[in-house]
Amino acid sequence: MGEKRKPDDWNAKSQKKKKFKVSSGFLDPGTSGIYATCSRRHERQAAQELQLLFEEKLQQMYGDMKDGEGESGDNEEEEELSIEDQIKRELREIKGEDSSKDSSSGGMKRKDPLAFIDLNCECVTFCKTRKPIVPEEFVLDIMKDLADPKNMVKRTRYVQKLTPITYSCNAKMEQLIKLANLVIGPHFHDPSKVKTGYKFAVEVTRRNFNTIERMDIINQVVKLVNKEGSEFNHTVNLKDYDKLILVECFKSNIGMCVVDGDYKTKYRKYNVQQIYESKFQKNDGEDVK
Repeated sequence: MGEKRKPDDWNAKSQKKKKFKVSSGFLDPGTSGIYATCSRRHERQAAQELQLLFEEKLQQMYGDMKDGEGESGDNEEEEELSIEDQIKRELREIKGEDSSKDSSSGGMKRKDPLAFIDLNCECVTFCKTRKPIVPEEFVLDIMKDLADPKNMVKRTRYVQKLTPITYSCNAKMEQLIKLANLVIGPHFHDPSKVKTGYKFAVEVTRRNFNTIERMDIINQVVKLVNKEGSEFNHTVNLKDYDKLILVECFKSNIGMCVVDGDYKTKYRKYNVQQIYESKFQKNDGEDVK
């Protein structure tokens, strides 16, 4: 009797393992996307909520991208992507990988602009994005919709905070420097776009990460913003900033983006739950009056 039950028990355990094994839980260098924190043990439900929200916003911002549509801007993007491609090639050379392979693809189909990745990390999920999506612009547009006082429909139940990632790299200081120069350049060093004297801050979040110390990351990024010979005279201000540099460290990956000051003041650090609560409390107060 014991021999007959043993295979059944083994099959049941095997099925359970297969059921919950979705991905390796790692992000490749060069990845762009959006981190999302969520309620504990509701990572999949949060991803499902975001899938609907993101696809709706994708359609609204970029139109239909299926069956070859939405690729008219590919040629226009080639020049913008050239710097990014150089960074990716350098990253692959450092890792000793074949430069003919795109390490950022991660198995994501050419036509698929959104792909959710199970990070095997409690309370966190990640959505990998590809062009034409610009993660910081994409998330900001979503937050504008959610913060609109006229929009009282609660779209998510489990999602808490969204964090866009413009690009990412492996957890090495020399690659962090290349990544920072790529990400912060347009926001701090482009004469055609940048004003002098920005107040800025750096915020670092680390999950399952101990490769580089938090203050080493901050000091290096600040040094690159105020690089020697810079004419812009940007200054660090931790409370009242015009620009905030977000650095997300997860396992062997470092992601980065730059957001404006309203990230904190108007959009509550892109915390979806807090935005909902603020709107509903304000609405309840007006009803009482």
